[in-house]
Amino acid sequence: MVSFRVAGPSEYLAITGTGIKEIKIAKKSWIFPGQVCICFDISPESYSFRVQAISSDNVTFVLPAVLTIGPRTDDVESLEKYARLISSQDKNSCKEHVKEIVKGVIEGETRVVGSTKTLGTIFHEPKMFNKEVVEHVQKELLPFGLLIYNANVRQLVDERGVGFVSNAGIKMQQERANQAKVEVAEETMKGDMGVKEREGHMSQYAAKVDTETKIYTKQRQGELQKEEAKVTMEVKLFENEREAEVAKANAELAMKKAEWERQTKMEQVEAAKAVQLRDAELQIEVERKNAARQMEKLKAENLTKAKVEYETKMRESEWELYNKQNAATAALYEQVQAADGCRATAEAALFESQKEAEGELYSMQNEAKALEDLAKGESEYLKSLMEKFEGDYNKVRNYMMVDKGVYEEIAAINADMMRSLQPDIRVRNQ
Repeated sequence: MVSFRVAGPSEYLAITGTGIKEIKIAKKSWIFPGQVCICFDISPESYSFRVQAISSDNVTFVLPAVLTIGPRTDDVESLEKYARLISSQDKNSCKEHVKEIVKGVIEGETRVVGSTKTLGTIFHEPKMFNKEVVEHVQKELLPFGLLIYNANVRQLVDERGVGFVSNAGIKMQQERANQAKVEVAEETMKGDMGVKEREGHMSQYAAKVDTETKIYTKQRQGELQKEEAKVTMEVKLFENEREAEVAKANAELAMKKAEWERQTKMEQVEAAKAVQLRDAELQIEVERKNAARQMEKLKAENLTKAKVEYETKMRESEWELYNKQNAATAALYEQVQAADGCRATAEAALFESQKEAEGELYSMQNEAKALEDLAKGESEYLKSLMEKFEGDYNKVRNYMMVDKGVYEEIAAINADMMRSLQPDIRVRNQ
């Protein structure tokens, strides 16, 4: 059955089973079928001990201690170690089990550290001894995930019948009392000597103060005079610097004005040049358009002239044919009216005249066909040029104008026009 577990503020959940590699530590989690969850407390516990040990000089002593120990909460691995430690115990015997482990570690490490030191060293350097004991104990508790939060190691206690610690304490108290008496006597002597020395020092100090006061007064007067001279000099230097800055600003202003005037003149000259260039460009554009118009005009005139000549020749040939036919008909009519007997002769003459007329007509038709073929040839030629220039009329037009020498004629015409206009164009470079 699936359930959701939440640990208390000072508790953690230890989960094992399906889907978990070893052990999972969490404050809250879903518990699925095939998983086991226990809730363990991480609150530190205080443990009191009286450890009996033997020093290196074979003196037995008792070391009272109170240690506050609990799981290390800043490391998940330590919590996993602590969970494994308490998972084999029930809730009632869990604390006793941990206490037994801690007690065994403390007793063992205290005996180890004590066996390396004499009782005198332990008695006279208790802080160092206690520090070593705590460090050794902490090192042994790490595999269990435990941490010493506080350690209070009390004063050594004698084992029954030994009396070393009590006698050493009495000895130390007596030594301190004697030392205090000596120090009181020394301080009394120092006080008497200090009074006398103080009186002499007072007299010497008063004379020294009077002398130093006079010297200080003279020095102060000299320093005041030096300060006045220094201030006067700094004022003069400041005025000079201000005058130099004003002169520099005036010079920069003059240079900027000159630069502005130069730029203004340059812009005016450039504007005038731009107007002249624009006029020249417009004139060139006008000439270019005139040339294009002239070219179109020449093209139209040439095409119109060719067309008119063709039609004219066609009309003339038709008219000549018509006249000849009429003349032949008239001659035939006269011959028929003159004599029927000469029909064969007349028919022969008519046949001959018809043949002659047909020959002339054929010749005219050939000429007309030649003109038509010429026009077709020019059309095919234009078509092939358009294909070669990919339908670009401007390129075809330019090619034909170059081929026909139109540009030379336009240039000659423009030259004649320019000579007749007599333009006065002056370009000045600055």
